[in-house]
Amino acid sequence: MTTACSSIRPGWSPVTIGLMVLGFVAFWPLGLAMLAYILWGDHFHRMKNDVVSEWRSSPMRDAMHNMGGAAAPRTGNVAFDDYREKELKRLEEERAKLNKMRDEFDDFLRELRRAKDQDEFDRFMNARNAGSSGQA
Repeated sequence: MTTACSSIRPGWSPVTIGLMVLGFVAFWPLGLAMLAYILWGDHFHRMKNDVVSEWRSSPMRDAMHNMGGAAAPRTGNVAFDDYREKELKRLEEERAKLNKMRDEFDDFLRELRRAKDQDEFDRFMNARNAGSSGQA
């Protein structure tokens, strides 16, 4: 017993042409994607493998990996590496100071809003109490 498998293969066939036309009618990028599949569909797997192998051998891969918070690689120039480490440490200390100042300012604003809200609430309660004592 054999099972028929209907898959859409790259190439010019009535099914792929119909899907391309429907793609252009519905939403033009879909039609464009179908056209690309018809023309280059056989090459997609090979292109993906080429891109992956190029990325694995790329120096950018190591640079992107090092940007994830790991220490910068040594350059071989001891004076420059020491200078860079000192500057990075100084910048981190400055960032910590700025973060602390921002947190203190946020606390100040929060307290200012709380005091304003309390003042508005007290005025409301005073007005309400004055209105209810005048009616009784």
